[in-house]
Amino acid sequence: MEFNDLLNYARNVARRVNEVIFEIVKGEPKILYDAALHLIKAGGKRLRPLLLVLSGKLYGLSEDIGIRAGASVEILHNFTLIHDDIMDHDTTRRGVPTVHVLWGEDMAILAGDLLFSLSYKALTNLMNYGISSERLVKAINVLTWASKTVAEGQALDMELSRKDNATLEDYINMVYRKTAALFEASSAIGAILAGAPNEEVRRIREYASCIGIAFQIRDDELGLVADEKKLGKPKYSDLREGKRTILVIHALNNLSEDKKTKLLLILGKRDASRNELEYAAKLIMDSGALEFSNKLAQEYLEKGIKALDSTNYKDRKAKELLLKLAHFFARRQY
Repeated sequence: MEFNDLLNYARNVARRVNEVIFEIVKGEPKILYDAALHLIKAGGKRLRPLLLVLSGKLYGLSEDIGIRAGASVEILHNFTLIHDDIMDHDTTRRGVPTVHVLWGEDMAILAGDLLFSLSYKALTNLMNYGISSERLVKAINVLTWASKTVAEGQALDMELSRKDNATLEDYINMVYRKTAALFEASSAIGAILAGAPNEEVRRIREYASCIGIAFQIRDDELGLVADEKKLGKPKYSDLREGKRTILVIHALNNLSEDKKTKLLLILGKRDASRNELEYAAKLIMDSGALEFSNKLAQEYLEKGIKALDSTNYKDRKAKELLLKLAHFFARRQY
């Protein structure tokens, strides 16, 4: 599938969303705002704003409103990244040092808190652009749901890292909350601001939640197979943290007891050597985990496309780009 039109559109959305973010995230003291903007300035694909803009256009929302609303979900997303990096002890993201490495944990926590609050400001600013209070309240409720659900997902992720017998159901529940929920919220906010009927909002939410799960499955795969420079963060960091990714869960459920024991000795070992991590990765790959995760991602991709196909869309081009975005989510290379 050819992605050039999607990528060109995404770059334009990202540039315009950045402009809105820089309008909103500014103030004193300078050190706090520098820390808050650090990861935003470092890059990122702006996939959540893109999803919001396209979902809004699908039902007739102007692109300008979608861009401004998209800043909200991107600001919230970056709040979660700052706090996640602290909890996971990650030292790089998007190819640069993490916020807590440069400014310390205390300032990083405050920078995250600042972004959390400003994500709501980005939405409430829409009152100045003709969005009705009824639609705005619904959008804020969705953003609040996403904030709560992402926190639940992070807690589940931490709990799963301590389980040797995590199941596929445990994993799907965790990644739905931690990752897919904000994608779902992004699509829902776009549709709500466009005035889409409740049934249409439900359909676009289903689409986004399914491709969001596929996105996380692919993210887990990339943590084992991607080029570290392209990945933008340390390879095998999930293994160091003992994360129960879909690949790890499959391996633990399918390896011999001897190999399972060897894998468990390395999982979560923060001072594990590169050789140990590569050995753990080989154990996982030899279990057939990559083939299993590919199949699972494809299943969720197909569910998402089916939901998208069921929508009563107004903008065919938006629908075509959402279809390409679904395939990009499930098959991206980094």
